[in-house]
Amino acid sequence: MPKHHRVSVNGISLQITEQGEGPLVLLLHGFPETSYSWRHQIQPLAEAGYRVVAPDQRGYGGTNCPEGVDHYTILHLVGDVVGLIHALGERQAVVVGHDWGAMVAWNTALIRPDVVRGVVGISVPPLPRGPVPPMAAARERFGEDFYQVYFQQPHVAEAELSKDIPATLRKVLAGTRKAAGEGAGGFLGPFAEPDVLPGWLTEADLATFAGQFSTSGFTGGLNWYRNLDRNWELTTAWQDAPITPPSLYLSGERDSVRGIYPPDFLDNPDEIVPNLRGVVDIPDSGHWTQQERPAEVNKALLDFLSGL
Repeated sequence: MPKHHRVSVNGISLQITEQGEGPLVLLLHGFPETSYSWRHQIQPLAEAGYRVVAPDQRGYGGTNCPEGVDHYTILHLVGDVVGLIHALGERQAVVVGHDWGAMVAWNTALIRPDVVRGVVGISVPPLPRGPVPPMAAARERFGEDFYQVYFQQPHVAEAELSKDIPATLRKVLAGTRKAAGEGAGGFLGPFAEPDVLPGWLTEADLATFAGQFSTSGFTGGLNWYRNLDRNWELTTAWQDAPITPPSLYLSGERDSVRGIYPPDFLDNPDEIVPNLRGVVDIPDSGHWTQQERPAEVNKALLDFLSGL
């Protein structure tokens, strides 16, 4: 059975879920999720012979939420991954990430390839450092109402998301998009709360997530977004550097992230991910890929792991 315990890393205490023995595999969640989003992957990977660890990342769930926006840069997040690998007594790991976790996974492989046996990104592809700060590019492309721009305002998104946490999560995880012009403002305005949950998400699942965010709040996760421009400044030294560890990219065929971050790296994969082992489109899946289609995701992960 999975065990839940804490590990001290870089001055904070990470809450982790761990199961199995063998080569280390880290599972990194996105926003607004926690390690619970990997509930369908931990046991199958452990039974296949891997030591599987899913942390609540910095600012989430049972992990500490440091004060100050500047404690959530990509260097802090990569540092937490590297520190966790070493705190677990390991030298290397396969790093798997979904959504924001994918960005952390890709950057860990970029910045510290020596500790990464392999890297898997789900939903978010590897994103080369652009010519201008990300928020300037987002405003130019999507306008001031784009959610990442909206998240930059201190305290505003927190107030909206925390007003009714269960309703927030129902809308974000399972809601449908309203027709153009029907949505109110804010982040949640375009989402309609579902009458019935999809088959992959139960009321018990929602209650677990809601309990975790009732404890941690949303500020930590939102602070990841508030460092996007700072991250661009901090990663100057890795401009045009390739991600060299063996890599895999998974994407749900109906994932809305494709409209934000199209997988342009496939045009020149040898320049960005020269050791790309595969690209897997998950059929009949939206954004919450490993929760929506666990069997397909698990097969892809196990196929990749067996080839390392």
